Amino acid sequence: MIIKCIAVDDEALALEKIRSFVEQIPALRLNAVFRNAEDALAFIRNNPVQLIFLDIQMDRMSGIEMLEKMIVKPQVILTTAYGEYALKGFDLSVTDFLLKPYTFDRFSLAVTKALEYLQWQQGEVMTSQPPAGYIFIKSGYKLVKIFVDDILYVEGMRDYQCIITKHEKIIASHSMTELERLLSGRLVRCHKSYLVALSGITSIEHDRIRVGSAHIPIGESYKEEFYRRI
Repeated sequence: MIIKCIAVDDEALALEKIRSFVEQIPALRLNAVFRNAEDALAFIRNNPVQLIFLDIQMDRMSGIEMLEKMIVKPQVILTTAYGEYALKGFDLSVTDFLLKPYTFDRFSLAVTKALEYLQWQQGEVMTSQPPAGYIFIKSGYKLVKIFVDDILYVEGMRDYQCIITKHEKIIASHSMTELERLLSGRLVRCHKSYLVALSGITSIEHDRIRVGSAHIPIGESYKEEFYRRI
């Protein structure tokens, strides 16, 4: 699989570094580089790409603003010297976040994550689940790494979601819809307020799911899809 990509950075040296790294990865094809977000947006309207290496702090339009303007978003690897932008990046569901100065090994790891996800999307990886074994969840002012196989269920509260794992409970600053998308293929929506991991189900009786000591309802509008999945 060949990934068509572009790089957007207002620093010439940063673009040269990306170009050099891309040339070392046979799966990548660098279609173009841009010194500003406006030109990059104009290009991808007529030339779809699968991956963008995107700087955040740029004149006129930032990388974050560019992402917010895009209707169809490819895989995005953010590159920046400012770690405080990581939370915003994960809000926008970027593939990875490279903190400058990054090494080729770290660059390659980010590209591998993007490639595996694209292969999974296109059915080249024969699994119903995304390849990454973990996700980062925004919890208050920090990002918490969660191994997806540890998640038992997600319970929606009024203003937040509670992720129950085998080891702990984590309060997530995400909507239920965002978590459902992040965990697509791994957890199943069984109720407007619940996502459940099929592997964690102990039993089902009278449209109630037992996960350990917890009892989770199956909503009428989710029943058909839930039972189809199991």
